[in-house]
Amino acid sequence: MHAFDVLGDPVRRRILELIADGELSAGEVTATVREEFGISQPAVSQHLKVLRENGFATVRAVGTRRLYAVRPDALQEVDVWLDRFRRFWTPHLDALATEIARGKRERRQR
Repeated sequence: MHAFDVLGDPVRRRILELIADGELSAGEVTATVREEFGISQPAVSQHLKVLRENGFATVRAVGTRRLYAVRPDALQEVDVWLDRFRRFWTPHLDALATEIARGKRERRQR
């Protein structure tokens, strides 16, 4: 499966967001995703499997628990691919940062 097919699903993107700050148990991921998306535990397990099998997540067994974490090298590959397109938005973001700074400066001077 292509990286963008994996990342194109909002549930899988949310799971990656959840595990980005550190390991979470399958139960913790499932509880959050079920609450936010209203999907079943088996459906969450399938999304975790897709992330695992496509290299976006790792799983580590600790007793009966399964702890999931982001596998950063898969995301680095996506970042490398996106690099050729940054030129389209970087100048706009730089301009936005300049305008924000200008607005803050004007508010302080009032």
